[in-house]
Amino acid sequence: MNILTAMRERLDQLAVFAELDVEPTGLPAGAAALSDASVLEVLRHVTAIANDAERLQSVIAGVAATRSRREQGHSGLAAGQGHASPAALIQSITGGSRADALRQLRVGAALLDNGSVEPTDADTTQPAGSGDDSQSPGTDPATAKSSGREPWHAPLRLALLRGRLTPSQHDAIRGGLGEPEAEGVDPASTALAWAVAAETLVDEAVEGASVEELRSRARQMRDILDPTGAACRFQNRYEKRSIRMWIDQHGQHHGHIAFDDEMALFVRSMFAAALRPRRGGPRFVTDAERAAAANLIDDPRTNEQLEYDLLVDVLRAGAVAEAADVFGVRQPGVRMVIVKDQSGPRDPLGRLIATGHAEDGGDPLPGAIIDRALCQHGSIDVTVDGRGNPLDLGREQRLFSAKQKLALAIRDGGCAGIGCPVPAAYCESHHIDHVAAGGRTDIDRGILLCRFHHMQLHNNGWRIVRDGLGPFILIPPPGHRSPDGAETPPRQFRTKAPWAWAWDPPPPPERPPWRTPPAPPAKHAAEPPPLAAPAMPSPSRSNTPATPESRYSAVP
Repeated sequence: MNILTAMRERLDQLAVFAELDVEPTGLPAGAAALSDASVLEVLRHVTAIANDAERLQSVIAGVAATRSRREQGHSGLAAGQGHASPAALIQSITGGSRADALRQLRVGAALLDNGSVEPTDADTTQPAGSGDDSQSPGTDPATAKSSGREPWHAPLRLALLRGRLTPSQHDAIRGGLGEPEAEGVDPASTALAWAVAAETLVDEAVEGASVEELRSRARQMRDILDPTGAACRFQNRYEKRSIRMWIDQHGQHHGHIAFDDEMALFVRSMFAAALRPRRGGPRFVTDAERAAAANLIDDPRTNEQLEYDLLVDVLRAGAVAEAADVFGVRQPGVRMVIVKDQSGPRDPLGRLIATGHAEDGGDPLPGAIIDRALCQHGSIDVTVDGRGNPLDLGREQRLFSAKQKLALAIRDGGCAGIGCPVPAAYCESHHIDHVAAGGRTDIDRGILLCRFHHMQLHNNGWRIVRDGLGPFILIPPPGHRSPDGAETPPRQFRTKAPWAWAWDPPPPPERPPWRTPPAPPAKHAAEPPPLAAPAMPSPSRSNTPATPESRYSAVP
């Protein structure tokens, strides 16, 4: 359907709501008179219209950028209207922020001519504070144009044009993945790997992933595909670490800290350990812990004030403090997860070429940091089967043990709730088989849920079922219907773990070299032939039980 025709139809569907056909000043009162079902329906129609309008606006912004190139000088469109750049022109018309204008230019460049149209140099700068150290997505590799191959980001462009992605989602994925780059790998194979990653992220966006989640997942995928580049990006951010303090005109002291990746995770873990009861942490605790949690919840200080006081206490106490005196039950730390058999060789300096992930959130960490953590703290090996199910670590306890929760975190990557971003440290372990009915505290019968989704499950009649080691299925209560009146179907959970590719890789059209072990060097003819070693099976879906669809995302 034509985009303008679709927008007209949506407007016609909105016209049936007489409460909204009022003067602008009467719109709040009219909207407040809508029923719950009408509010949801109007919101869906308005969102669809806004997405179509934003897509159209991005394309027009891209056209404006092509007519405002520097070589056109004062005859360019933006200069002719008295603006120094296309971003300034768009910002003056839309009344939005410069960051919004730059995003429209990037998306518009990606939509026009398969992304070969570039904004001017002044408009490809990342918005301040975006933190994205990838190449601007307004450019394409020259090899893709000269060879006539479809660019790697074609799935993103097609999904945006068909309405499967919003411009914000497109920009998050494209900017997070950056341009294909992997040391020692054929460019065509690298582009194929990036294309598979793009398709995977499009599917996650369709299933409800937020823009923030998509941007984070895209960066995680990029670092998995390019571990050498991940180490360089980590080092660049590490070099930018700093702290600055100043006093304003009122005598208030201020501070600004730029963290490196590892210390940012540590500080977040420290705050999370102290404030978990306020942030929806687990409720199944001892009486003493429950009393401490109640005192914290009743504390009149804000979360920000508590974090400040905690940081000051840590600075005062230093290394001589007992962890329990400052942090309570859970001592902070950064747990790292690495797929042991997938770690690469070491570089000439002896550094591990691999990408690990933080247990909470999946933030990528380079091999050098993993090596240091192994030397300083040791490790726990968790063996998984072909579907990522860890070995049982306990059966007799009523509650899941710390080791079992660690195994669940590795498998689930956080709250299993669809579209829920709550990390593993804030989750509770749910028995899918009620203990009162004979359910056992086994890892394959447990799943991570945040407090909200855990309570929703128990209070509203939802159930989670699993056939053996197959996918976890969310079963709605009998007669439950979605806002559009259709009966709610069962839904399959997907893991949030960014390392799930290790046991459930995607099936690309051709298996690129980055998945194929290098051939052994040729031996001299005079040397006796080596003994044949058994071939290592490449991970594929053929090794998993036959199910309609794997519960894990197809992550490269």
